[in-house]
Amino acid sequence: MKIIPLQEGNYFVDKNRAFIPLTSAINEQGLKLAVQPFLVITNTDYILIETGSGHEELGRPIILDLLAKDGIRPEQITKVFLTHFHKDHIDGLGVIKDGKYQINFPNAQVYGQQREYEYALLQTQSTSYNLSKLTPLQHLTNMVWMHEDSGILTPEISYQVVGGHSSYLQVFWIRDGAETYFFGSDNLPQESYWQHSIAYKSDYDGKKARDLRTQWKHQAQEENWKILLYHDMEKTMI
Repeated sequence: MKIIPLQEGNYFVDKNRAFIPLTSAINEQGLKLAVQPFLVITNTDYILIETGSGHEELGRPIILDLLAKDGIRPEQITKVFLTHFHKDHIDGLGVIKDGKYQINFPNAQVYGQQREYEYALLQTQSTSYNLSKLTPLQHLTNMVWMHEDSGILTPEISYQVVGGHSSYLQVFWIRDGAETYFFGSDNLPQESYWQHSIAYKSDYDGKKARDLRTQWKHQAQEENWKILLYHDMEKTMI
């Protein structure tokens, strides 16, 4: 098995939750973060965990260029696992051309939590969601809507619905022999989240997210997990 971080880039997030490439917002004061989905290659699958912000360069989605650097064509992706439906996690899944939504990974099954999606559709005033790319997902024939609180998706990957950052956010464990990799999404997006016991007001349930991090930290130390970081500007894994 191989795990490849797809380092899309670093962004400044303004008060309207717009993700501005950091090179054009260096002097801005506020939240700065990376966006980096992960590609998991197993004996049978090419799996994307998250799909990035949907930013493009020269009219082409950045995530496709990142895959191409590793010799991967979008048609090779067999599965996409989404933790939740905020725009910086799902907008790289597809593009809108001539008013129609087109998925970037035509041969992939896309796994998302039904309850999380239903909640997201109601957030019409929230700038954390891009409704133009969110609402078409309900019509995709390759969506796999998940209903259980936990389960096994492949021989290597299991999941659990935990909430915290969003209402029904789900996290993933990836196991390769004796190695365990953990993806906590925005409940554990940066290494600094280990260091401070903080309930963030930007989370759906900040106290729950904080308590989950405490639990995971103990488990990670006891079981020697490796942590995949979606928003850390310096590291992809600890």
